[in-house]
Amino acid sequence: MKKRIISAIIMLIIVIPIVWYGKSVFKIGVGVVSVLALKEILDLPKSHQKIPILVSLVSMLCLLLLVFSDYTSYSIMYGITYRGLAITMLSLLSLSLIYQNKEYTIKDAIFLTGAVTLLGTAFNTMILVRMFSLYKFIFLILIFILTDTFALFGGKLFGHTKLIPHVSPNKTVEGSLIGTAIATVGASIFYHYLIKSISIKVIIGIVLLSLLGQVGDLIFSKIKRENDLKDFSNLIPGHGGILDRLDSTIAIMLGFLLLYNIF
Repeated sequence: MKKRIISAIIMLIIVIPIVWYGKSVFKIGVGVVSVLALKEILDLPKSHQKIPILVSLVSMLCLLLLVFSDYTSYSIMYGITYRGLAITMLSLLSLSLIYQNKEYTIKDAIFLTGAVTLLGTAFNTMILVRMFSLYKFIFLILIFILTDTFALFGGKLFGHTKLIPHVSPNKTVEGSLIGTAIATVGASIFYHYLIKSISIKVIIGIVLLSLLGQVGDLIFSKIKRENDLKDFSNLIPGHGGILDRLDSTIAIMLGFLLLYNIF
């Protein structure tokens, strides 16, 4: 617990000034975090063969292309470009042709293309939201923090009904509902006073983002379970890896892409 608290304090000391300042510092920070997240995907023990170094480098370049795509437009409406997606797909799929046996198969290429697209889209959205509005960025992170925190404590205090035990045996329906309820109230108050007047549509949107955040948590938990992992890495002592901390946030950012007109 002590290690976890110290790590959390250090993360806050680093992250808060970067988020507050924004601009190029924030973009570079997101780029670094996205590469570390992809490395955790590349290191998954899904096979005895490691992804070739060339493929890893190309995948990271494609990821950065997506992460930094169209961020100068200052508009959520642009996001990931089709050119970036086309380059990613063609590059990672074509590389499978130069490797033999099981070094880098088409199955690996499809998996990696999906991973790069997922992370690229989520982290690109993160940059766009922060450039558009600091308060909207904090608003989305607040949904994640409140949902995650109160789902945990709510589950411990009142949880009886298992949510999806074969994926995450400790999560409960009661904890999920409590996390969503408190996140909705807290995020609604923040939105009303620091962004603009609250409405029924916004409240429904917050509920959906909170639920999507939990879906993201479960998806990444399933990835760990299928790979016999407790954490994606030990990069953050007491917390695990980048994906252990940002699993819900990734899903919330993708959800915001679908619901941005509401907010």
